[in-house]
Amino acid sequence: MKKAYRVKRESDFQKVFKQGQSCANRKFVIYTLDKPENQHFRVGLSVGKKIGNAVTRNRVKRQIRAAVYQLKDQLKPQQDFIVIARPAVKDLPMAEIQTNLLHVLKLANLIEVKEK
Repeated sequence: MKKAYRVKRESDFQKVFKQGQSCANRKFVIYTLDKPENQHFRVGLSVGKKIGNAVTRNRVKRQIRAAVYQLKDQLKPQQDFIVIARPAVKDLPMAEIQTNLLHVLKLANLIEVKEK
C-alpha cells in the first residue's frame, strides 16, 4: 500500500483516538475519523506485544495490510481509521482475518455498498 494511504504520525493517531469513534469485534478494534480534506482513506495499524514477537507482529501487519488492500475499492474515501489487532488474531489463517476485518469494517460503517 502506498504511503499516502497510511496514517504514520503519532499526532494523527492521537487525533483519531481522541476525536474518532470506535467499533470492535472479537479480533479487531477500529477507530474512525471523518477527514473531509482527504481525497482517499488512510489506515493505521497497531499490533501490540501481546500478539507475540516481532516476527509474529509483522506477519499480522502484512496480513491486515493485504486484507485492507483487497477492500480498497469498497472503503469510503475521506476517512482515517486505525486497526488494532487483538491477541486472538495471531493464530488465524488469512481467510479468517479477511472475514473478521470485513465484519468490523461493516460495523464501523466504512464499507460503501455499491449498487449495480
